[in-house]
Amino acid sequence: MSDHSIAALLAAYHDTAPDPDNPAQGVQFGTSGHRGSALSNTFNDLHIAAISQAIADYRRQAGIDGPLFLGRDTHALSRPAWHTALQVLRANNVRVVIATGDEVLATPVISHAILRHNAPGRKHNREQTQGLADGLILTPSHNPPQDGGIKYNPPHGGPAEGDITNWIEQRANQYIANSSGTYRSITNRSTTNPSAENPAEVIQRLSDDDALAGVEQQDLIGNYVAALGQVVDMPAIRASGLRLGVDPMGGTALPIWRAIAEQHGIDLEVVNPSIDDNFSFMPPDHDGKIRMDCSSPAAMANLLAIKDRFDLAFGNDPDADRHGIVDAAGLMNPNHYLAVAIDYLLAHRPQWSAGLKIGKTLVSSSMIDHVVASHRRELYEVPVGFKWFVDGLHQGRLAFGGEESAGASLLTLEGHAWSTDKDGIVLCLLAAEITAVTGETPSQRYANLTNLHGAPVYRRIDSPCSAEQKTAFKALNADRITTDSLVGDPIERVLTEAPGNGAPIGGIKVTTSNGWFAARPSGTEALYKLYAESFKGQEHLDELISSAQKLLDTTLA
Repeated sequence: MSDHSIAALLAAYHDTAPDPDNPAQGVQFGTSGHRGSALSNTFNDLHIAAISQAIADYRRQAGIDGPLFLGRDTHALSRPAWHTALQVLRANNVRVVIATGDEVLATPVISHAILRHNAPGRKHNREQTQGLADGLILTPSHNPPQDGGIKYNPPHGGPAEGDITNWIEQRANQYIANSSGTYRSITNRSTTNPSAENPAEVIQRLSDDDALAGVEQQDLIGNYVAALGQVVDMPAIRASGLRLGVDPMGGTALPIWRAIAEQHGIDLEVVNPSIDDNFSFMPPDHDGKIRMDCSSPAAMANLLAIKDRFDLAFGNDPDADRHGIVDAAGLMNPNHYLAVAIDYLLAHRPQWSAGLKIGKTLVSSSMIDHVVASHRRELYEVPVGFKWFVDGLHQGRLAFGGEESAGASLLTLEGHAWSTDKDGIVLCLLAAEITAVTGETPSQRYANLTNLHGAPVYRRIDSPCSAEQKTAFKALNADRITTDSLVGDPIERVLTEAPGNGAPIGGIKVTTSNGWFAARPSGTEALYKLYAESFKGQEHLDELISSAQKLLDTTLA
């Protein structure tokens, strides 16, 4: 985007509002909060004010009376949305805590801050009910510069569950409907007293100066960086002398990596210190759009061009909840690195209980299944979305939770919750620990795994999906699959619920001894996402995908 386009984007944020009678312009929470753009009337001042008022209402009815950690990333819409949220939250007497010096805040820093406040001394306190903290971050993650996003993390520190986001979504849309197309706000908090049953007629709001005067500042980044030795072997990384490079991709990871280099004394170079609303330093992604996707070779081209200067190099998306791992072999496939991380952790965390499970989404590589089984541990397979790992990490039942889109978190060395949201910083540092301790790069470690378990090939594609087919997806079950084989192999399992927690997967997964496919409809586009993996090579994968598409066409008809 140009500076002119950014100016138009910001003007649209402040000067336009959604049409209350157009559902497409309302608040819609997906797996990672509400996202949109001011240019399409899907992320405007009224959206954020309504969501913030709804969150204040939710906190009130849920009895959450501790601080709310408020953060933002570096997207152009994140700062004005942060101010909107602050004005509404403070008008509702919410105690708001921000980073020292009004610094941008990464998602894992907020998750860690919530857990640190709610479990002093890193001891998990399940009985605490008063003074609990939660968090709110303004970020559209890795999405294009014109996008905005907002996501809420309740006191467990991770992404809010569906029942919470549904409640907030409905309440926020009620506020938008009450606006009747005109945005009204008040600055006198005493004129309304909203309750869980009876929301305020108007959104409560302070002036920006009054709102800022009431915030607290804490060194949240410093607290996070100082505690990293609890979850990663920082002395081993420092002693190894590894030469590390980092591209924060213009995001919240920048101040974190600078602090890590200074406080932990590791040989680390930030190769791109730029912060730019336009993200003009970014190469186009595979489709020509600008995305700060650290799992995309196209988006990571700048770092890949200089990878030989370093032993390892890393990338993070703007809110630093995703990781990109680069070594001499190039950018690691996210599925490959998850398998390597799990294999290493299960062999190098002797303090961890043998009863801890390993979490994966059902569209992640089956290499993980083989790795977990080889260590005689139990797999915990869940639907797509990191929220399914939150309780397990929070309660210390899961040692690790990871998803195929380069997001994961893990317990501390002593087996306590570190973060219950994805932590791209820690997963990058873990790659450095792996190399420091074993003398092998993550790619070399993955090659070892393929020698043991085979070399799977994996692909995700989007296929057209009509409204009728989307409806048919909801009725899918094992009985609807009438064939007993796939590409010549007997079908072993047909899943519409995740094996780990029994939750509906929103689609279907079919497995054989040599591969699998999974399909689920998009919530916003006329397509379904098809994931497939083969342990017999590329040709078999192509046949598997073709057979899956034909099977779905027939089954959904």
